[in-house]
Amino acid sequence: MASQISQQYAFRAQKAFGLVNGTPEYTLVSGFVAPDVPARTYHYSADGRFFAYALPTVVRIFQAEGAQLLQELPLPNIIDLRFSPRGTYLSTWERPVKLEDGAQHKNLRIFSVSTGEELISFSQKSQEGWDLQYTISESHAIRLVSSDIQVFHPADWSKGIADKLKVEGATSVSLSPGLNPSVAVFVGEKKGAPASIKIYGLLSLNGLPTCQKSFYKADKAQIKWNTLGTQVLLLTQTDVDNSNKSYYGETGMYLLSAAGNFDCRITLDKEGPIHDFAWSPNSKEFGVVYGFMPAKTMLFDQRVRTLHDFGASPHNTIQFNAHGRLVLLAGFGNLAGKIDIFDRRVLRKICTIDAPNTSHCEWSPDGRFLLTATLSPRLRVDNGIKIWHCSGPLMHIQATDELYQASWRPTPVEAVPQFGQHIPQAPPPSLSVKTFEAIQKPTPTKPAGAYRPPGARGLATPAIFKREDEGGTPRVPTNGTGTPPRGYNRGSPAPPGSAPNGQYGPNNSYGQNGYHNGNGQGGRQRQVPGAAHNPSPAPEGERKNRKRNKKKEGGEGDKEGATLEIEVNGNANTNANTNGKEGGKKVNGAKNHVAVPEPVVVAEAQSPVTPGLDSSLDPVAKKVRNLNKKLKAIDELKEKAKRGERLEATQLKKMEGEAEIKKELAGLGVTSP
Repeated sequence: MASQISQQYAFRAQKAFGLVNGTPEYTLVSGFVAPDVPARTYHYSADGRFFAYALPTVVRIFQAEGAQLLQELPLPNIIDLRFSPRGTYLSTWERPVKLEDGAQHKNLRIFSVSTGEELISFSQKSQEGWDLQYTISESHAIRLVSSDIQVFHPADWSKGIADKLKVEGATSVSLSPGLNPSVAVFVGEKKGAPASIKIYGLLSLNGLPTCQKSFYKADKAQIKWNTLGTQVLLLTQTDVDNSNKSYYGETGMYLLSAAGNFDCRITLDKEGPIHDFAWSPNSKEFGVVYGFMPAKTMLFDQRVRTLHDFGASPHNTIQFNAHGRLVLLAGFGNLAGKIDIFDRRVLRKICTIDAPNTSHCEWSPDGRFLLTATLSPRLRVDNGIKIWHCSGPLMHIQATDELYQASWRPTPVEAVPQFGQHIPQAPPPSLSVKTFEAIQKPTPTKPAGAYRPPGARGLATPAIFKREDEGGTPRVPTNGTGTPPRGYNRGSPAPPGSAPNGQYGPNNSYGQNGYHNGNGQGGRQRQVPGAAHNPSPAPEGERKNRKRNKKKEGGEGDKEGATLEIEVNGNANTNANTNGKEGGKKVNGAKNHVAVPEPVVVAEAQSPVTPGLDSSLDPVAKKVRNLNKKLKAIDELKEKAKRGERLEATQLKKMEGEAEIKKELAGLGVTSP
């Protein structure tokens, strides 16, 4: 037994192939000779006793311990191969081709590992789900052919099909582990008919299903049984999301019991796709990663009762180690590659591992080490393998160009020592880690917080860049034609190069509060009807727009309806310009005064008219409206808190100010709702 539990992993690359001993040596297995040509694939048996790989012209089977060659099968063009659970049979698959005599190409073949004899062969077009599924005792094997589920007795392949079940529209099938195996059959949604999953007992296949459930929004499904084979999780997915919330379609999850005494839809409290889910090896609980990023991770029991909320983090992967003591939460793919490891017993984070560009991640069979690999063609740079201890330290590094495949050698869980009361200590790292650290260039630490241009560094954050609940400048609504720039609070500095008090540019193209001096739409000047028209200096584009508007209105000179421009702050523009046609001569003087029949008096305005708002409201009404908006926002935050969503510190601070806002409303003579 001791020889079967030695740690080992295999790797396959374009120019390298080998078996490597585990902790603490990390040396190549003696006796294993790498082939001269690149291997196409390899596979370990589930019990870890055998190892096989496929070359373009031959398949070789080894004893994993010691790499002793057992069989060499002259099989060309093999693309994939698999062992049965106990390593008794080896299945191979090659691409189907048209034979000259017109017969069907039997491209799926099953061989005896001990003798190398071909036992049976089938025609299998698709590589997806190509292999037969065996019970753990290898007493039965099943495969899905069109809508038929065929059952075989591996002890007597020559008898052919021993039993058959026909399920119309079946797209996938899964055989449960355990001593009392069941078969789960999924039928996708088609032509308005709902999707369904049905569970049959393997020994009573032609009887009624022990459990079944129908539902919509399910074009395909992923089925995962627990270790005992008593319950199954079903992840459904559609090709298109009709709500346009996700590019990858809608997802749903269901839990069913093989005995038929329990089934339900798992309701999740955050919108977004389900990224990953996994059963604990104890078969009594499972974890789900779901929701838009940052995704939420929850731990449920076998009756879908919440056990623990891991919070929201950028994760899309969850894995339990062999004993279920440790839980891995990670973000791979388009995420940064952070790995968080939690102790399931105390629900406390043990460590965080930074493993960027990870394509493959796998727990070791003893649950104490983690293998991460960057594989090609997913990524063609920085290919290699890293071994980590569950407490965080890096144990071993192997850099390999064009690495295609890497995996641990399986070991039966009963042959692995259990975890103690505490997490085991990490052994000393291999020499490769020390060499890597010696030649690695120090990575510059990134500054925390938001990016700032060099001229703004070392200063307080301007109020315009802060959120309103952090003391930033309130957002000013617009009429949709543009976004007026906002001024800055006196307590915070303005951006470098800006004019004081929010006045932009030497020509004062923006007013004191940041509003554009335009055509009266929220600007710093108004045109008073009855006065001579006096446009202020404006860009060429605006002058053209004014001429175009005049032509549309049909007035060339506007002799009767001239207007006089007066500044809003009460300072009359005595340097009014006349812009008309007088005797064919254009008069445009900066100091020409215009006589008006009746002088128009404009009262001082404290603030410009904000576009899009009702200017008839007095300051008290505006104040009441703003306070009511804040109360409404606080009510929304309370609802989120009731639903169990995690609130930020700034949101909690905003909720604490509710009493003060109501007090302020009462001071204005308004009763809060």
